[in-house]
Amino acid sequence: MEFAQRFVTTNGIRMHVAEQGEGEPVVFCHGFPHTWYIWHRQLPAVAAAGYRAIAPDLRGYGQTDIPDDLEAYTNRAVCADLLGLLDDLGAEQAVFVGLDFGAALLWELALRAPERVRGLIVLNNPFTPRPPRAPSRLWAKAAARHFLHLNYFQTPGVADAELGACPRDFLARVYYALSADYHYLDTWRFPAEGTGYLDVLPAAPTLPWRWLSIDELDTLARDFERTGFTGGLNWYRSLDRNWELTADYAGAEVTVATYFLYGDRDPDMEGFSGRDPLATMRAHVPGLREVTEIADGGHLVQLERAAEVNELITAHLRDLHTHPFGALT
Repeated sequence: MEFAQRFVTTNGIRMHVAEQGEGEPVVFCHGFPHTWYIWHRQLPAVAAAGYRAIAPDLRGYGQTDIPDDLEAYTNRAVCADLLGLLDDLGAEQAVFVGLDFGAALLWELALRAPERVRGLIVLNNPFTPRPPRAPSRLWAKAAARHFLHLNYFQTPGVADAELGACPRDFLARVYYALSADYHYLDTWRFPAEGTGYLDVLPAAPTLPWRWLSIDELDTLARDFERTGFTGGLNWYRSLDRNWELTADYAGAEVTVATYFLYGDRDPDMEGFSGRDPLATMRAHVPGLREVTEIADGGHLVQLERAAEVNELITAHLRDLHTHPFGALT
């Protein structure tokens, strides 16, 4: 499986991208703790369908620059990276595919620059409207009752040192914990005081798993063994700043053509906020065309159920080609 790899200068950083195929661009955006390689099973399928499949290492990850300034990790900054990537491609628009932080990034991109978005295909992380309070206030309240990684990651240096001491073991643990083979919210059984992330994550079964090979984990781990996790953790530390920077988008709706798919065992879909995440998304995404639940899928559904995800992505691309504008009636 051959991927062309190169560097793009965009928005003041040097961004590494992997790509395959020719045609209209489809840009894949990863989350934490991932690199472009988390999409390596999707790029060949999308290329074979007649598109130029592109997966960047987002800023702070892999071979892309890792700025020191926390302000560099806001969604506003990374949206500008993606628009610069489109400019480098000579493309007015692209279809964007996102997971985890990549999904949250794309929801904001669709609000900030809808004219550059041909369509969205979002995995597992549904759109939620801007909350009335800064997110860290909610995390601190929850952390008074139990361990919460969102709160734990806020202090610079702490999680960086813990996770950076054993990158491969951490990746195996967190990928397994977020999969359909484990119930991630069991990590909430632990107290926050004196607890690290590795204390709450389960020991991972010996590889290979039914959905992840030794070579795949080794490939992902090599980048983090070199870079550590600070770049990725800074995305968490920028979430309050993202909240501040989106005041003008409070109550805004996502109008671009959107497809949503999710694993039925993904923790983000459990509705632990007390609200139905799908109902909330439908109320604020009038461009939503299709929602698909994937059985036996967890957070990394594109690896756990790669064949189903590839089929859905390529079907959604065909649908966008046939019906390029807005929501279907």
